[in-house]
Amino acid sequence: MRELLSSFRKLGLRRVLGAFVGLLAFGQAAQAASFLEKNFYLSGPRYDGNLPPCESALGKISSQFADKESTFWNSTLQITGYDRVHEIAFRPWQSDNIPRRFCAATAMISDGKPRPVYYSIIEDGGFASFGNGIEFCVVGLDRDWAYNPACKAARP
Repeated sequence: MRELLSSFRKLGLRRVLGAFVGLLAFGQAAQAASFLEKNFYLSGPRYDGNLPPCESALGKISSQFADKESTFWNSTLQITGYDRVHEIAFRPWQSDNIPRRFCAATAMISDGKPRPVYYSIIEDGGFASFGNGIEFCVVGLDRDWAYNPACKAARP
């Protein structure tokens, strides 16, 4: 090993690097992909933008909210009803992003307080990309601060 290092010193680092670059220059040129290498059944995402209306997600939001409150926060809070359900935005970003429908509503909570709810329906956003996914935030009950402040991160 010492002999190798001393030979590098004798030849000079520039000469060694020059020889290495010269060997790389005579390597094989890159070639185009063969037929089998060209996207062989790699279909990729095909987003259609066919998302259900805002009202279709309310049942799932109610059940997920009740499950989260009872499991993680030891609370009996539930959503008992909705009012003023409306769409905020549909595909607000570039057209090649994953399609999302952003919605808002006022939820009546079992403690008697109406609270705003912001949610999005995401195409192919379900478990393992099967079905539509839903992300939601209830203002004032985002206890893990995932969408804070005041559920701003759940809106477009």
